[in-house]
Amino acid sequence: MDGEPSSLGRLRTLAHLLDESVRVPGVGVHVGLDPLLGLLPVAGDVVTGLCSLYIVLEAGRLGVSRRALARMLLNVALDVGIGAVPVVGDLFDAIWKANVRNVDLAVADLERQG
Repeated sequence: MDGEPSSLGRLRTLAHLLDESVRVPGVGVHVGLDPLLGLLPVAGDVVTGLCSLYIVLEAGRLGVSRRALARMLLNVALDVGIGAVPVVGDLFDAIWKANVRNVDLAVADLERQG
């Protein structure tokens, strides 16, 4: 479909912003808005959780299989659930990078489908 490349590009961009857009000086590690906004109690986790669900919904619209969508939803559930724990959750968000994982899952599934 003509819309798939631009949709996948938007998903990759959003995942990058949420998971890898900020380089931590002196460490060389990249984090995104997800762990940073997670520092805001409740509101940060709600906003980033909704963004993560958008990635899953858009992947479904692109034709990603139900099995891959289920794995993506599990990643989001882990990200939001553990991410809600103060401090530990923010560190988990920085390491887990659920959104990048989910876009990779979606792309791999779409490639398998042809």
